Amino acid sequence: QVQLVESGGGLVQPGGSLRLSCAASGRLFNIYTMSWYRQGPGKQRELVARITSGSSTNYADSVKGRFTISRDNAKNTVYLQMNSLKPEDTAVYYCNAEKTNWNLNYWGQGTQVTVSS
Repeated sequence: QVQLVESGGGLVQPGGSLRLSCAASGRLFNIYTMSWYRQGPGKQRELVARITSGSSTNYADSVKGRFTISRDNAKNTVYLQMNSLKPEDTAVYYCNAEKTNWNLNYWGQGTQVTVSS
């Protein structure tokens, strides 16, 4: 069992930056593919960024060049550095841990990010 707790959300002006953190409890954090998803008002949840156990990354086209995902296996934590934020980045951001071949999938409770002047 893995529990995920996100933090770092808040209100920021357009062009600003935030860093989200997701702290994981439990064992074997390093084996999981970790992802950030978001769900904006009236929208479906979408993948923002993903980092594998081998630290390969991929990003949604809408955030490429602005967001960076990273992980610190020693701290059981995954981060999302968000720069040049836009109003359309406003959403609840969710952390996800997945080990597909073990049929394991866990979600955090979400953290609100609001980009507004």
